[in-house]
Amino acid sequence: MNPAVVIGGGPAGLMAAEVLSRQGIPVDLYDAMPSVGRKFLMAGRGGLNLTHSEPRDAFLSRYGSRRPELEPLLAAFGPDALRDWAHGLGVDTFVGSSGRVFPTDMKAAPLLRAWLHRLRESGVRFHVRHRWLGWETEGRLRFDTPAGEKAVDAGASVLALGGGSQAKLGSDGAWVPLLEGYGAVVAPLRPANCGFDVGWSDHFRERFAGEPLKSVAIHFVGETRRGECLVTGQGVEGSLIYALSAPLRDAIETQGSATLLLDLMPDRTPERIAEALARPRGSRSLSSHLQGRLGLKGVKAGLLRECLAKEAFADPAKLAFAIKALPIKLLAPRPLDEAISTAGGVAFEALDDHLMLRNRPGVFCAGEMLDWEAPTGGYLLTACFASGHAAGQAAAGYLRRYDAAQRFFHSLSAGEAASRTRTASP
Repeated sequence: MNPAVVIGGGPAGLMAAEVLSRQGIPVDLYDAMPSVGRKFLMAGRGGLNLTHSEPRDAFLSRYGSRRPELEPLLAAFGPDALRDWAHGLGVDTFVGSSGRVFPTDMKAAPLLRAWLHRLRESGVRFHVRHRWLGWETEGRLRFDTPAGEKAVDAGASVLALGGGSQAKLGSDGAWVPLLEGYGAVVAPLRPANCGFDVGWSDHFRERFAGEPLKSVAIHFVGETRRGECLVTGQGVEGSLIYALSAPLRDAIETQGSATLLLDLMPDRTPERIAEALARPRGSRSLSSHLQGRLGLKGVKAGLLRECLAKEAFADPAKLAFAIKALPIKLLAPRPLDEAISTAGGVAFEALDDHLMLRNRPGVFCAGEMLDWEAPTGGYLLTACFASGHAAGQAAAGYLRRYDAAQRFFHSLSAGEAASRTRTASP
C-alpha cells in the first residue's frame, strides 16, 4: 500500500498516525521541531487536563458555532473513547471535583512516552527538524531539513500543523500563507483562551501585578462565571478570563473595547454588603473599614481604588453595588503568540465531510489548524484527538480506494496486453 505522511507531531497528528498504522499503512511523521509533542507537554505542566466528564449536550455546547462540524467527530472519538485510549497506554484517569479528567499522576510526559513507544513499535517513522514547505509541481511534499531541501511522495497526507500560538513550541502559523497560496480558504488566526490589556495606572501595576484574584465572578453579555484569575502588568488573565475570552475578544473587535463586571464578593448580596458598610467606622480609615467589615483587602481593595471615582466611596449603596459589579474595561487581547490556543484556521467549508481539502485530493487537515475554538477544561485536547482520529480514518480509506483503483487499472492494462499478444500470434 502507498505510504501516508503526517505533518505535525501534536495530539492530532500523532492520533492520525496511530489510526493509519493500526491498519497496516506505512506512516512517516514529520515535525519542524527537534522533538514531537512539545505543546502537549506544556499543556500538562500544571496537570494534564485530557477531557471533561460533563453530559454530552453540555460538552458539545462548548464548541459554539462549530458544534455541527465537530459533533460527528466527537461521536466517533469523544471523552469516553479518549479515556479508554489512555487506559490502553497504561495510564489511569480520574474525574476531578470540577468534572475535568486527568491522568492519576497528573503528568503528560509518561503518557507521551508510552504513546511514542507504541507508535514506533507499530512502524511509524519519525522525522524531526523537517519543516514543510508545500508541494512541488509534481505533487510531492517539500521539506526543509538539516541536510537541505528534500521531496517526499505520499499516497495521502494529514496536515496537523497547529494554530498560531506559542511559536517556540512549534505552533507558529507559518502554514497559513502556504495553504492560501494553493487556494485553501483560511480564516484569520486570532487569540483564544487569552489574557487582555486593561491599562492599569503605574501605581496599581507596581503594587499588584502578579496578584491572584480568588473567589470572584465575572459577568459579560448575560454570562456569569466564577473562579479566579490573575492581575498582570498589562491587564488580566487566567482560567476565569479564558472562559469568556471569545465573546470578550469579539466585542473588542467590533466595538473597540469590552467592559466586564467583576463581582469581588459573589457569596454576599448587595444588601448585606451595604448594611456592613453603613455601620459607623469611627476613626478607622476606609481601608480598615473594608477589611474589618467585609474582609476586602489587598488587590481587591486596590481594584476598587483603581476603577471607582472618589465620590463612590462616600456612598455605602454605590460602593456595595461596585463591589458586586466593578466595571473593568478591556482594551485589547494579548498577542496571538501568548494565547493558549487560537481561533480561525482552515475553514470547514474548504473541506469535504472527511476533512479532505476540496481542492487538494488526498490531503486531510486536523487539530487546531481547523477553524474552531473551545475553552480550556479538556475541550481543546478532546477535539484535537477526535479530529486526528477522523483524519486518520479518512486518509486510510482514501489510500484503500486509491490502491484498489490502481490494481484495477493494472489488471485492465495486463488484460489488454495479453489480448494484443494473442491477436498478434500466428
